[in-house]
Amino acid sequence: MQAMDTRAPSASRSASHGHAHSHGHEHGHAHAHAHAPAAPAAHGDCCGHACETAEPVLPPAAPAALAGYTRYRIASMDCAVEQAEIRAALEPLAGIEALRFDVPQRQLALKAPEAVQAQALAAIRRLGYEPQPWPQDAEQGGAAAAPAGLGAGLSRLIASLLAALGAEALAFFAPDTLPFQIAAMALALAAIALAGLETYKKGLAALRVGRLNINALMAVAVTGAFVIGRWPEAAMVMALYALAELIEARAVDRARHAIQSLLALAPEDAEVLQADGQWRRLPSGEVGLGATVRLKPGERVPLDGRVLRGQSAVDQAPVTGESLPVDKRAGDALYAGTINQTAALEFEVTALAADSTLARIIHAVEEAQSSRAPTQRFVDRFAAIYTPAVFVLALAVAVLMPWLVGWTWMQSVYKALVLLVIACPCALVISTPVTVVSGLAAAARRGILIKGGVYLEEARKLKVVALDKTGTLTEGRPVLTHFELLRPGAELARVQAWAQALASRSDHPVSKAIAQGLSVAVAPEVQGFRAEAGRGVAGQVEGQALVLANHRWIEERGQCSSELEAQMAVHEQAGRSVSLLADVGGVLALCAVADTVKPSSRQAVADLIGLGLTPVMLSGDNPRTAQAIAAQLGITELRANLLPEDKLAAITELQARLGPTAMVGDGINDAPALARADIGFAMGGAGTHTAMEAADVVVMNDDLSRLPETIRLSRRARAVLWQNIALALGIKAAFLLAALFGSATMWMAVFADMGASLLVVFNGLRMLRSPRR
Repeated sequence: MQAMDTRAPSASRSASHGHAHSHGHEHGHAHAHAHAPAAPAAHGDCCGHACETAEPVLPPAAPAALAGYTRYRIASMDCAVEQAEIRAALEPLAGIEALRFDVPQRQLALKAPEAVQAQALAAIRRLGYEPQPWPQDAEQGGAAAAPAGLGAGLSRLIASLLAALGAEALAFFAPDTLPFQIAAMALALAAIALAGLETYKKGLAALRVGRLNINALMAVAVTGAFVIGRWPEAAMVMALYALAELIEARAVDRARHAIQSLLALAPEDAEVLQADGQWRRLPSGEVGLGATVRLKPGERVPLDGRVLRGQSAVDQAPVTGESLPVDKRAGDALYAGTINQTAALEFEVTALAADSTLARIIHAVEEAQSSRAPTQRFVDRFAAIYTPAVFVLALAVAVLMPWLVGWTWMQSVYKALVLLVIACPCALVISTPVTVVSGLAAAARRGILIKGGVYLEEARKLKVVALDKTGTLTEGRPVLTHFELLRPGAELARVQAWAQALASRSDHPVSKAIAQGLSVAVAPEVQGFRAEAGRGVAGQVEGQALVLANHRWIEERGQCSSELEAQMAVHEQAGRSVSLLADVGGVLALCAVADTVKPSSRQAVADLIGLGLTPVMLSGDNPRTAQAIAAQLGITELRANLLPEDKLAAITELQARLGPTAMVGDGINDAPALARADIGFAMGGAGTHTAMEAADVVVMNDDLSRLPETIRLSRRARAVLWQNIALALGIKAAFLLAALFGSATMWMAVFADMGASLLVVFNGLRMLRSPRR
């Protein structure tokens, strides 16, 4: 008996799922998950006018996504605190259908009837903000709505610092006479005006409506210091505060727009075939659907498309995170931003520049960055209590300490002002979003699209991972694994040609796998071909009456034997489907077909077990096949013969028995289970719009190792989050005690506050680095 072991190479798949979420940061939208977070709010840097230096980037898909909205520019809305204030004022208004915020662009998008919009604008103005209609040229990609640039803000701050230093120098070195006092006061006023005018405007607007935000605290503290004669110190505090805010804003902007660096990967122009047969370079944005584009070796792909002519290896790492180049030939998909390596290609454009896979990834990450994670919601609630509490404490110190401990009124007022500076919640508020935003960007760079901070945080809690078998753990398509010649003396090549000829005439997946797995130079003709439902196919090949049949048909023909049964049992126990080639004289050959395990699956399952999670296989296949695959992967718990509703029930049972459960799938039949799971992972989402919208986490390629990587990233993010909270609160507590019982100054207070802010920002930015295993 001769045997041949045949294994076809793996092929990538595209996932398609049915439980679409609405993951926009909207007020009042419906969400498919029962476990969805509360209405999200856009992240931003904590506070302060220095945020104006952040350069806005409109998400590529934003104009289409904002259809039906009216957009407004609110110039002084430059942080998450102010955005939350506006949201809180608008949400109670009846008739508002949805709100969308883009803090870096100072943009509010409002969906509501005209009469309600007028009420909303009035409510915003009562808060001290001035909404303006969104400039038309900004809508068309212009820069009319761009905030002030870094250069103008930095030069103003340098001038403020110099003026504050001049005031300090006069106070320290100059004689204590009226002319020098007036000069020092004038320099201090100039420093405060240069650095803090916007802070004062916002602070006074907040105080008018009874809000205690950082701008109100700084306005009161600096004014108080100036009134009690500490004008050089007041000037320096305001200048240092503004400088630290500028640094902080740039650092936060780096995290928020880290994913934007991917946009630069797609070339700005493309070589397009014209109607006259000539090739011409056009801007990528002007290339229409269906256009033919030529790509030279070494060039980046400018637009999504499908290969028409040529064969080459393409580096897809920027989009899917795959470490090795992928071979592309006619009919295969190309993604904008990937790199053509070895040969020229011609491809048909399948998506406009603004709707490419790369643009949709960036837009989806920006949407996710605008949703609040659970830790941020906790921090926001804490800050809402902390700031007024310290303000009341400062007031009590100013009023009561002269009576209780005999301080002078000047000492009491000064300590109260120091407390006001310490009361700034910046470090605490910024501690969460910068970490979450950095984590989301780092994941996207690795081909893992996480739909929000809530899923980044919650992934660490998972106890069980339910894995669909076909297409997730396995390649998702059968391949010929064994061809065994069973008739002694028969010619192997000829028998293979007969089997290939019959199999190639059938559309059945098993027949297709046999036809593709057998390499035959010229297949003979088949006469009188017929397909027998539930049995196999038959026909005349080179004068021989042949059947390519399943076990049942061979038994019906009386051609089965105990020896053949034993040979078939070996393959069936290994999870393979067996087909038999027979003529009138008996069985000629055995073909074993199986769905092969993906190369990454074994290590991914081992990693999940190493992380303390329980992998469970869910399959619609028969128990014997499912058991064989599970045994190869080291999975001990499996469910087979499952319909979609059975998978849903399995997820519910696992959640009740073992705890938080993830579902990993790649097909529409997985949609109910994906929706019920605590976190749904969709595999292979690079090629489809549906998969991009379907799950909580989308793995852009078919590499299952991205799953344990996501768990590790979540655990790392949690550690950094609590490091930041501990840093922010620890420094606050130390200086609070120093202010009350020691000799803390306003200088020390502002250094402590801004130092804490910068520490948590830069600690959060560590999430952008690739983790070590």
